[in-house]
Amino acid sequence: MVSKQVLAIGGINVNVFTSSEGSDPSVPVTVLFFLHGRKGSAEGVEWVPNATLEWVDKHRKISDQQAQELVVVTIDQRNHGTRVADLAANKGWDESPPSSRNDRHAIDLYCIFAGTAQDISFLIDWLPAYLYPSEERTISQWIVAGLSLGGHAAWYTLRNDPRVKIGIPIIAASDYVLLISERAKRDGVPFEPPYAPKVLLQQIQQTGAVNTPYDSTDAANPFLGKKILALSGADDTSVPWSASERFFERLVVGESGSKRAIVYPGVGHKCTPEMVEEMSQFVWKEALVV
Repeated sequence: MVSKQVLAIGGINVNVFTSSEGSDPSVPVTVLFFLHGRKGSAEGVEWVPNATLEWVDKHRKISDQQAQELVVVTIDQRNHGTRVADLAANKGWDESPPSSRNDRHAIDLYCIFAGTAQDISFLIDWLPAYLYPSEERTISQWIVAGLSLGGHAAWYTLRNDPRVKIGIPIIAASDYVLLISERAKRDGVPFEPPYAPKVLLQQIQQTGAVNTPYDSTDAANPFLGKKILALSGADDTSVPWSASERFFERLVVGESGSKRAIVYPGVGHKCTPEMVEEMSQFVWKEALVV
């Protein structure tokens, strides 16, 4: 049975999903953050933590291996759900009617998921104090997964927070400039100021996943030792796999890391139950059973 607890941490409503099946205080805890997509909300993806924890419970019962306990956390991304400040900022260049188009789409999109990724790092700092104030349990691992906008945030977190060793970006892009410049071309928007200001490109240069020595075998590569599962739809025209493919092929994670990409035939821009099951299997194998 899955239960949900809501914590207010530093002004952020944090939804914590746990299973009654895992209650041994001597067993370490793994925390999985799951982030929703653009124009979505934490409430709209509650089926994901429920399905993931139910899958883990089922396999815990039939496994002869001891597994860590899994806690799944969701939040509203910045400017989404309970945190909306300006709904127009969540719109794109392809809105109908054209008068509702968001000319700042490239800026807003990056700013929102970069800010959410910083929220995740903030919660990694503070969540243990709220969940286990008397050090009742030990959180041993942090995982970030998400769909679309949430997957962009997962890539950002994998690149920028060394505490996050496992990530599952779903229908997301690792190369933001490639994604958004192609989208600009599709929507008839010039990829130049004011649509793509110099400040935006500077921020991407400093924090973007592809703007690193990701193919290096030395410590300068922030992805070394990380375990990454990328899931995409072959028919996704909103965030096509091509916006990540070259990067992922060249990505070096080292001997202690792992990477796997699955592109689902006939699937568009959608997080499917099959993807969530694949994520659950990956979390079980790479994090819980050690």
